[in-house]
Amino acid sequence: MVKTYVKIIDGKVSAHKQSVLEESINSFNGHWVEAQDEFSVGDLYDETNGFSVYTPTPEELEAEARLWRDDELQATDSIVAITDHSNHTALMSYREELRDWPSTDAFPNTKPIKP
Repeated sequence: MVKTYVKIIDGKVSAHKQSVLEESINSFNGHWVEAQDEFSVGDLYDETNGFSVYTPTPEELEAEARLWRDDELQATDSIVAITDHSNHTALMSYREELRDWPSTDAFPNTKPIKP
C-alpha cells in the first residue's frame, strides 16, 4: 500500500516528503514517519508523543516581526530619494510607522499596512 511519509530532522517535520510503498520507506536515509494532514513543515515530532503543532515563543515572534520590518524598510529605501514619486508622502509615513512599530502595543501581532 502506498503511503506518504515525512522526514523528521532535529525533532521537526521537514519539507522532505515521499509517497512510497510502506515496506520501501526504510530504504531512504533518515527518520521517516507516516504523514498526517493536520501537521506541516516545522511542526514537532517525537517517538513518545507523535506529532504536535509548533507554537513559537514571544521572542521568536518578535524576531520574525523585526525581520519582516527590516525587509519592508529595505524594499522602500529607494523611495526616500525620489521626492517627486506619486506615493512619496504615504511611503515615508509607512516607513516611520515601521520604525516605531516595535515600541507600540501592536507589536508584533499587527503589522503596519503598506499604502
